[in-house]
Amino acid sequence: MSATPDHGGSGASGRTARTAAVIPAAGRGVRLGPGAPKALRPLSGTPMLVHAVRAMAGSRSVSLVVVVAPPDGADEVRRLLDAHPLSGSLGDTTEVVVVPGGETRQESVRKGLAAVPETVSTVLVHDAARPLVPVDTVDAVVAAVRDGAPAVVPALPLTDTVKRVEPRTGERAGEPEPVVGTPERALLRAVQTPQGFDRATLVAAHEKIVLEGEGATDDAGMVERLGVEVVVVPGHEEAFKVTRPLDLVLAEAVLARRRANDGF
Repeated sequence: MSATPDHGGSGASGRTARTAAVIPAAGRGVRLGPGAPKALRPLSGTPMLVHAVRAMAGSRSVSLVVVVAPPDGADEVRRLLDAHPLSGSLGDTTEVVVVPGGETRQESVRKGLAAVPETVSTVLVHDAARPLVPVDTVDAVVAAVRDGAPAVVPALPLTDTVKRVEPRTGERAGEPEPVVGTPERALLRAVQTPQGFDRATLVAAHEKIVLEGEGATDDAGMVERLGVEVVVVPGHEEAFKVTRPLDLVLAEAVLARRRANDGF
């Protein structure tokens, strides 16, 4: 895997990189417990980040993957990716570069976007903690952007009823919370990644939307704040986010099934 950004827009094969994927992987992942950052946790012996990179590279549309490492961990991530190179045709057609990230996810995505050549017209932003997204989902997002949608998110209908509540804070934290509304479930979707964008739209969102604290955790939400339409395409149940220990168990089961059925 290449570790140096190519601002000329050419991948290993010399093709212009018209679609790039940015993978912010600078978070610590505290909900999985102490230890390595979540993106570097092993899944069937391979770091989740590597699975996520391979998922993006598996799409023929994606010719550049920008991995955004922790601010002080770019060298470590670069060594890790070099130790798990893309195999076969993926390595011939997809370039992978590493850049240091920022203190928030929003800042990290901005730094990753800055490493994408201007020749790229479509940009995906993908969670490193969603290592098993199928290539068909990636392709569907890219196709929707190329068909003219400025912002696209894969999503699934909700299976659980959702309640709006009045949170208890301060001295009342931990008390039962009163329900203040029940949104109509048919109108709700659970959003996944990769989220896809027309490059100019995503750049404008990061230039104009400034959020305090932890910053934006959803790039499509930033685009919405610009008044630009975001559309939804079908997501996939295997594109779930690995956040808690039980998610690791499920991810291992998915990989075992893929190996048994597809020789993955």
